[in-house]
Amino acid sequence: MDDETFTAFAGHDRLAAGALSQVALAAKAAHDEGFEPILVFDDATGRTVELDLRGSAADVLARLPATEPPPKPGRGRPKLGVTAREVTLLPRHWEWLAGQPGGAQNRATLSRTK
Repeated sequence: MDDETFTAFAGHDRLAAGALSQVALAAKAAHDEGFEPILVFDDATGRTVELDLRGSAADVLARLPATEPPPKPGRGRPKLGVTAREVTLLPRHWEWLAGQPGGAQNRATLSRTK
């Protein structure tokens, strides 16, 4: 995407911000002058972008990572990372469930502790 922006830092100093190619060239120039560490961040996500600053400026530009648009959210509810687990109940809990409207409908998936 053309509207993606990146920011490069040498230590605590901001080197450049803008398109990845512009930021990569500024990072390459700073690297050649001995500035370390140089970090490049994707402004949209905050993630670091790994750049190979070896060789000439043309080499650096040729090795730029392909930037991809963020994935579109899928349909339905988001996955929350919850996994189903077996639940063990004490006898008093089974008795309480039996007295509730609808009873223990999911008894087949529950284990009973004796």
